[in-house]
Amino acid sequence: MTGRGFLKLTAALYPFGAGAMAVNLFFASLIGSWLGWSVLTPYSSVIGGLILGLPVTWAFGRHIRALIARAEA
Repeated sequence: MTGRGFLKLTAALYPFGAGAMAVNLFFASLIGSWLGWSVLTPYSSVIGGLILGLPVTWAFGRHIRALIARAEA
């Protein structure tokens, strides 16, 4: 897969990665409330998901690209 194809794949997967990270951050903050930490608001979880979603989606895209390359070989 070329660099451009990888970027298209990553761009297509980014909304899902950002959404998953937002949900994970929110639920992690709920678990952290058991330790006395403050709970994130949904808005701050979405902003954190948008930021953390990019490297997570990039890593997942690399994994998918490796699976595609292995399947084509």
